[in-house]
Amino acid sequence: MSDWQPLGTVYGTLLNFQREWDLWAPRMTQDPHKGPPQAPVLYVKTANTFSPAGQGLLLQDGVTEVDIGTTLGLVIGQDAQVAGAALLCDWSVPHASYYRPPVKFRCRDGFLGLPAQILPSAAAASWANLTIETRRNGDLVQTTRLGDLKRPVAQLLDDVGEFMTLQPGDVLMVGTDCLADGTRPRAKAGDRVEISAPGFASVTVQVGGAA
Repeated sequence: MSDWQPLGTVYGTLLNFQREWDLWAPRMTQDPHKGPPQAPVLYVKTANTFSPAGQGLLLQDGVTEVDIGTTLGLVIGQDAQVAGAALLCDWSVPHASYYRPPVKFRCRDGFLGLPAQILPSAAAASWANLTIETRRNGDLVQTTRLGDLKRPVAQLLDDVGEFMTLQPGDVLMVGTDCLADGTRPRAKAGDRVEISAPGFASVTVQVGGAA
């Protein structure tokens, strides 16, 4: 049996952890939007980013370090219901603005680290309080708690459903949290990153640089 890969479109969610929302709140009234977003802010993680379990991440085109984007991906089944979930690493080139399409930062080759398997939705009741740990070279660099989501899982799904229909096989990532200073943990060539949570298949990625 081959390792799991998304069968549909993968969507990411921005500004969905309370700490980052609070850090950005003073700037939400500035141009170009002049107010906080009223609906979830989504982006697409294109198929070229999919990196199967056990595959390394190769930094190219002058990129020397990447943000580690620890997240939970909701795997959509029939009737837009959640069929399962997976830990994911939503890599991104460090950048300062959310007000432009993040394609060049988030949609590079191999920029979505995948686990070997998903966890069926039978365990969904425990996801609201899930704690995800991120380690770099064995050292704990971030603890992500889904209890800190601005839009919890059920609300996020409902709010997204107000303006689009998720199809079977799609994946909706709940978002990535930041550190206290607004940044995310970073990795460079030679680093080994592991994302883990109880009951889930871990994501482990070795980061390499172009020769």
